[in-house]
Amino acid sequence: MFSYKFFKRIGDFLSACVGLIILIPIISLITIVSIFIYNGKPFFFQKRAGFKEKPFWIVKFKTMTATVDQNGKLLPDVDRLNKWGSFLRKSSLDEIPQLFNVIIGDMSIIGPRPLMINYLPYYTAEEKLRHRVLPGITGLAQIKGRNTIDWDLKLQYDCQYVKNLSFANDFKILWETAINVISSKDVIIDTYSVEPDFDEYRKTKKE
Repeated sequence: MFSYKFFKRIGDFLSACVGLIILIPIISLITIVSIFIYNGKPFFFQKRAGFKEKPFWIVKFKTMTATVDQNGKLLPDVDRLNKWGSFLRKSSLDEIPQLFNVIIGDMSIIGPRPLMINYLPYYTAEEKLRHRVLPGITGLAQIKGRNTIDWDLKLQYDCQYVKNLSFANDFKILWETAINVISSKDVIIDTYSVEPDFDEYRKTKKE
């Protein structure tokens, strides 16, 4: 296990560095366009739960405006998601900045997706296994349906991944992710339209 984590960390760091260098033209273009569209704020930061439930700030390209209603409350996601943001989500280009999270050690290339802090009280003891490894840019749940599967199944895949750590599984996930990104498979632009937030999902199931 130690050798797996050690060499995976080295691989993550080198892959993220190389990826950022190769993607400099794309990153620069998206940043410039987003600066104009989102009033000088091209990046989205949000606190997520990472390894051993430790919070960290995830970074992505912004895909929604900060438009509010007459009472100063943010409009629903679907009303703040513009064409540029939809393009970034559909192409998964909004995920590129997470390579910085990988470089500093908050994330891995492969692992369970990092979820919001307020979801922590709603995991079962089994589901908490997902926090025994670094969260990833992509993972088993993402190649098994992404947002087209429900939360229970998604978390089952996360636990399955943690219980079967291997470079072979990581390579398979990475390969299938590349295919899915190219084909835009299982991409849902407005995720809330098909599934509620996890905490709401669990509260509803208890009622």
